[in-house]
Amino acid sequence: MQTDKPNCKPWRITVRRTASSALLLLLAGTAVAHAAMYRWVDGNGRVHYSDTLPPNYQQSGASEMDKQGNVIKRTKSEAERRADAARQAEAQRLREEQNKQAQLDRALTQTYTSEAEIDLARDRALEFHKLAIKSAETRMGAVKSNVAELRDRIARIQQNGRTPAPNVFEQLQQAERENDELQRTIQKNQDAMVVVRARYEADKQRFRELTVKP
Repeated sequence: MQTDKPNCKPWRITVRRTASSALLLLLAGTAVAHAAMYRWVDGNGRVHYSDTLPPNYQQSGASEMDKQGNVIKRTKSEAERRADAARQAEAQRLREEQNKQAQLDRALTQTYTSEAEIDLARDRALEFHKLAIKSAETRMGAVKSNVAELRDRIARIQQNGRTPAPNVFEQLQQAERENDELQRTIQKNQDAMVVVRARYEADKQRFRELTVKP
């Protein structure tokens, strides 16, 4: 029995080596089975195949295939990625726009219960600008009278061969500047009234769309 032990060791070593070799072959076979092939097109339109993808073609996109030639993964080109980003940005913009419109619609239906209430709110908003215009027109009447009086005074002084005092010209210039400013104020409020009417008309139209019964 003692003489048999030395003879067993080489056999065990051989078994271990055989198992290790088989494992290595199995792993190698697995690696080969999973090896991928890349397909890409160069600038001249020629198709190329390789087990690695050249860096200069990574931006133009490529297809990764298995050993049977089936596409298992496709890398998008830089242009395709930019197009995807643009589509995503546009989709995000539309979502934000829809959310904003939904908020405006809720505010509209929660603020008013009828189109008549919208008209009433419009009239109140217009009243502010009407008062501003009326005040400016009243002041403008006095300023225009002052301008006419100063011009007449200067003309009479000059007709008598004299030179009007400098402060008379300064008063005239100041009155003319005030008259111009009042005209701008009137125009500004008239423009604002156009905007107010358009805004409330749009609100009324949208309110009608939201509340009309099918």
